[in-house]
Amino acid sequence: MEHPERHEDSLAGQFLIAMPSLDDPNFSTTVTYLCVHNPGGAFGLVVNRVLPGGQISAIMRELDIEYKEEAGEAPIHLGGPVHPGHVFVLHGAPLEWEASMLVSPTVAMTSSRDVLEAIARSEGPESFILVLGCAGWGPGQLEQELAENSWLTCPASDEILFSTPVDERWDKAARKLGIDLQLFNETPGHA
Repeated sequence: MEHPERHEDSLAGQFLIAMPSLDDPNFSTTVTYLCVHNPGGAFGLVVNRVLPGGQISAIMRELDIEYKEEAGEAPIHLGGPVHPGHVFVLHGAPLEWEASMLVSPTVAMTSSRDVLEAIARSEGPESFILVLGCAGWGPGQLEQELAENSWLTCPASDEILFSTPVDERWDKAARKLGIDLQLFNETPGHA
């Protein structure tokens, strides 16, 4: 299992919560789970957008992986605009798969076939989300966006990540900080 080196200011394992004023259609009202954050840039997966009508069984068929009905269905998440055809699995225990990268003590990110085959047999991680695409930032880019107040950050919550309904994750992540994003007005007021 890969253990990425962490620098002291790393936000890996945290949520990036889009501020209501962030109007980029790729990230408006999103929650992104940061997997890597270091001086070279940042990499994360949006965890509150799903592919309309997309189901895991369709991805498995496309990858020529036999999918057992007892494995059940789950939505396919849209992880961001970078590498839109690449499949990532964000998951809880067990954390050790061929290409697992430990993000936090309880969450890993994997993109290897072995975890997909285990999920298809209903033998994979109990908690997981399957994601197409990712989000990426070059050196200093995320720090600049944070300075511009485009994002809030907070420690990620496995409960929000794996158990909270997708359409409630943005609000619940912000409420972890005691913030109600619905109260933010996108236009400045007048005194």
